[in-house]
Amino acid sequence: MADLILLNKPFNVLCQFTDNEGRSTLADFVRQSGVYPAGRLDYDSEGLVLLTNDGQLQHRIASPRLKMPKTYWVQVDGEIDDAALAQLEQGVQLKDGPTRPAKARRLGEPDIWPRQPPVRYRANVPTSWIELTITEGRNRQVRRMTAAVGFPTLRLIRRAVGDWSIDNLAPGESRSLSIHLPAAAAKTSRGQGRPRAKKRNR
Repeated sequence: MADLILLNKPFNVLCQFTDNEGRSTLADFVRQSGVYPAGRLDYDSEGLVLLTNDGQLQHRIASPRLKMPKTYWVQVDGEIDDAALAQLEQGVQLKDGPTRPAKARRLGEPDIWPRQPPVRYRANVPTSWIELTITEGRNRQVRRMTAAVGFPTLRLIRRAVGDWSIDNLAPGESRSLSIHLPAAAAKTSRGQGRPRAKKRNR
């Protein structure tokens, strides 16, 4: 069995346990020892971070070769159009090469927590939301993708990795699971179900 923690990482929290500059880290929200992030989430991004005490499970989640899908809710500058969504789905040319095809769709403003500090507001410039699912994890990839199609990212929330999501988790809250690794691997490869869990507030 492997331990897996699903954490809804707040904005401006480092995806590591220590920091020499006094910034907020995962240690402010995760008390269990011996667990490590499976993949990263930027300091200025919010949402799902998976942590585990099992190296094999960590590899299955984080390895780019296994192409585990990651789903983001993205607030962008401007009213995104069909052409930009089509570009995101087909793949975007970035400085480090083209991205893989993605899934992209418009999203009504989600019923989520307010960000602190809030996203800047300009009365004469609208914003819009999209849901974007990618299967790779380059540095600041989602932000670079939306900028490349003309709609810079204002707010970025990772909603799900594979079958695991931040559903019913407020910022800073976590949920703990016990995973039987072969079963977890099979579900991940087939895209089926989510393990049962008890929510635990942090």
